Amino acid sequence: MAPPNSGVHHISNPCIYAGDFVSSYAERKSRFMKWLGKLFKSGSNRGGARGGVVGRAHPQLLGEENVVWSAPARSVDDRSRTGKERGDAIALTMAEDWKQPSGCSRETNDQDLARSLQDTPNSPSFPSYGTTQYCPRNLSLCSGCQRDIGNGNYLGCMGKYFHPECFCCRSCRYPITETEFSLSGKDPYHKSCFKELTHPKCEVCHQFIPTNAAGLIEYRCHPFWSQKYCPSHEHDNTARCCSCERLESRDVRYYSLEDGRSLCLECMESAIMDTGDCQPLYHDIRDYYEGMHMKLDQQIPMLLVQRQALNEAIFGEKNGYHHMPETRGLCLSEEQTVTSIQKRPRIGGHRLVGMRTEPQKLTRKCEVTAILVLYGLPRLLTGAILAHELMHGWLRLKGYRNLDPEVEEGICQALSYMWLESELPGSKGMPSTSTSTSAASSSSSSSSSKKGGKSQVEKRLGEFFMYQIAHDATPAYGEGFRSANAAVSKYGLRSTLSHISLTGNFPL
Repeated sequence: MAPPNSGVHHISNPCIYAGDFVSSYAERKSRFMKWLGKLFKSGSNRGGARGGVVGRAHPQLLGEENVVWSAPARSVDDRSRTGKERGDAIALTMAEDWKQPSGCSRETNDQDLARSLQDTPNSPSFPSYGTTQYCPRNLSLCSGCQRDIGNGNYLGCMGKYFHPECFCCRSCRYPITETEFSLSGKDPYHKSCFKELTHPKCEVCHQFIPTNAAGLIEYRCHPFWSQKYCPSHEHDNTARCCSCERLESRDVRYYSLEDGRSLCLECMESAIMDTGDCQPLYHDIRDYYEGMHMKLDQQIPMLLVQRQALNEAIFGEKNGYHHMPETRGLCLSEEQTVTSIQKRPRIGGHRLVGMRTEPQKLTRKCEVTAILVLYGLPRLLTGAILAHELMHGWLRLKGYRNLDPEVEEGICQALSYMWLESELPGSKGMPSTSTSTSAASSSSSSSSSKKGGKSQVEKRLGEFFMYQIAHDATPAYGEGFRSANAAVSKYGLRSTLSHISLTGNFPL
């Protein structure tokens, strides 16, 4: 069922069930009508006329409220002959008035009638009454079941009348018996049912998202995955996937890596865990560079490492600009000893354990010592990091010196994006680079073609990694990429690189 529209009203005490309830006002009116009816009856009997009422009295509405009850029947008691004789005169006078055309009045007779009432001994006193309103004739039909309401209890709401058991919630179809309910358009709902339909639920704890101090519903929503969650989960140690950034749901367990990071099940499907597993992907990306006539003349070592080892390498590196708060790759130019992962961990429950590491001495044989990448990331993200770091290596090997961070990081992000674009042809909603990737598109996807293509989950992850690059808010990586992407789209990759070599800036 489609959710209700936004025209919502919460009604308090909307309906009062009909029964044998009579207010003091109605009691007095009934006594007056009984007395007046006796007068008419006396007059008709004395005149020899026959009179009667067919059917039952219509229930009456009081004012504008949704309050309805049936008018109770009353028996007529005996009166003295003197009262009946006086009633004849009053009835005849009123009957003559009713015969007058509409808009006419008989003021003298009205005054005589009032005087005769005052002169009557032991006559009851009656208050003044407003205009009596009667329900429409279709009141006898229930708007819920379309059957006759009969003499039982009923209720009125929204200008319609129902059996109590026929006034039902639009969602659960059970009768609404509470004193408050929600109204969306013309459809009534239990307040609990309406909240279930419209109030957002947290996708982490699966509870209704609470209101803030101002009484407003406040929540966080991931800009790509549209995952809605309570603001408190950003500070209550809820696990977040180190790859796709989604928070761990209460009914789904993430995997815990040995360096403290968490990995969701979808990212775990294609995660690369050790240096040996990453070598085929590394060679694919080198082939991608060669296909764009950007062959790397030197064999640059590549190692998968834990977070701590990467952070130590960053600390020992004298030059370079690093993406904070967490760097996931590094192009080393200094000699260091780095602990790399030689054997992938095994799954033990929801933890990855049994990893084997080995320290490795890296010596400098050229401008680039090695490329380091965090382990445990999905294949497409690992490849994007490798493409970025290889561009750093290519720039250093080709003599690009002292570039501004916006220029160097921007063009490296552009190559990372172009590789992802070649892996995900036809990606929608992403800024396109130049046609320079067409020459390398056939060689860039050899690994994926051997595996029979990518799953929808992996494609969606790849689109997210492209989204991350395109919407990065940092000056070097975000603004730098957008400037590089605009230059490559306009002038092509080779012309852009030539301009950077000559001027140190992107062509305008």
